Amino acid sequence: MPKVLVSDKLSPTAVQIFKDNGVEVDYLPDLGKDKDKLLEVIGQYDGLAIRSATKVTEKIIAAATNLKVIGRAGIGVDNVDIPAATKKGIIVMNTPFGNSITTAEHAIAMMMALARQLPEADASTRASKWEKNRFMGVEVTNKVLGLIGAGNIGSIVADRAQGLKMKVVAFDPFLTPERAQTLGIEKVELDELLARADFITLHTPLIDATRNIISAEALAKTKKGVRIINCARGGLVDEAALYDALKSGQVAGAALDVFLQEPAENNPLFELPNVICTPHLGASTTEAQENVALQVAEQISAYLMTGEITNALNFPSISAEEAPRLTPFIKLAEVLGSFAGQLTETAIQGIKIEFEGGVAGMNTRPMVAAALHGVLKPLLAEVNMVSAPQVAKDRGVNVEVVTREQQGAYENYIRLTVVTERQERAVAGTVFANGKPRIIQVKGINMEAELSPSMLYVTNEDKPGHIGRLGTLLGKLGINIANFNLGRVEVGSDAIALVSIDGTLTEPQLAEIAALEGVKQAKALKF
Repeated sequence: MPKVLVSDKLSPTAVQIFKDNGVEVDYLPDLGKDKDKLLEVIGQYDGLAIRSATKVTEKIIAAATNLKVIGRAGIGVDNVDIPAATKKGIIVMNTPFGNSITTAEHAIAMMMALARQLPEADASTRASKWEKNRFMGVEVTNKVLGLIGAGNIGSIVADRAQGLKMKVVAFDPFLTPERAQTLGIEKVELDELLARADFITLHTPLIDATRNIISAEALAKTKKGVRIINCARGGLVDEAALYDALKSGQVAGAALDVFLQEPAENNPLFELPNVICTPHLGASTTEAQENVALQVAEQISAYLMTGEITNALNFPSISAEEAPRLTPFIKLAEVLGSFAGQLTETAIQGIKIEFEGGVAGMNTRPMVAAALHGVLKPLLAEVNMVSAPQVAKDRGVNVEVVTREQQGAYENYIRLTVVTERQERAVAGTVFANGKPRIIQVKGINMEAELSPSMLYVTNEDKPGHIGRLGTLLGKLGINIANFNLGRVEVGSDAIALVSIDGTLTEPQLAEIAALEGVKQAKALKF
């Protein structure tokens, strides 16, 4: 019988779930705060269920001689050393959807409080001022709510806002027209959202593409008097720019549950009367805490008793027997997905993954998950190999898998095609004898390229002198070329250069490359 330690406070119902599933459980809710005691006993357990108080360090993991799974009741896993756990073969799970309703409701509550200036009105009334004429609010009925991010939480906010008779528009690169129609919302580009929205609420992860998405430039494009709500992540809003916009009246008010620095102390936004602030309360309801506790108990039990993996952050489901042969192809599938995902900028309607030759007879499910993870990761920071198929399904992305016998020169061949509103983009690869993934085809153009951590992808007109100019410019910019791979269909057609480089390209450097004569597209890729 597997044995689980619960080292943080979890509900009695969650503890009973372990027992009902045939798992022995020790409920020691204060043990997580005692690092020495945890280190002493962790070797006895197959599973560990935690919240945020338990710090699962590399030292703890090294002592966990029998540990197979760590389950976090909640989303954040910054208290778990995931690389150390992965190296030791320990699955790390979280519960990413248990807080969705609670966070969405908090965003709606913040919007309503902002519309009617409730905190200021409350403080004034308690001070016996009775300033009825001072607190003139606005209705939300018939107003336009702009969603930045229409995933799990954003879609719930949209539903609640429609119940308030609001018109909902959304900016989300992964939102397909079909999914938008199902949700009853209008999909728009960011600039249109900024221009039309009376209220803007953010529901997107903090990644490079979304950092400071509400910038000074973005705020200048908004309707004067817009109100902004952020219950997602600090860093999505440029706080200095927001401060200036609130002072000038461009933004009528802001409601913030998250901040760039947390705990937030002495933040200049606190000085402004038209700002509502809460201390990251999005997930703080009794129901949400209960939901994540029950969910983590179910997930850990399922893994220990049946091998089922749900919401794992560090590894797909693979048996010990097939792992050595399958792992290189999982890496290839993820690389192909990442390649396509980094080049995709519009809503994804479908993803087709073709397996040909020997790889077609393997367990393709982990490879499909890895490919989807690669495609989705650039815009969805919290997606992982296990959750990627469900995330794709929830977002209305059609996933097609094809397996067939060898037809070409390669014994093993994987081809991934991303279908968007504007185009289809295909990339293919194989694994050579050294176990390293290789790109062998991009957009129908044959080439052979070994992947490196930092690469430059360029499409250009196939004319004499281009490669020389590109090489000269890279030298001028101080960029060292590790490998240079070229391909074209025929003379005079479009050509592709895939360049392995040392270091990382800056935005100004990339802009110079994109401005080079004959260049149609230049993109920095990271693997």
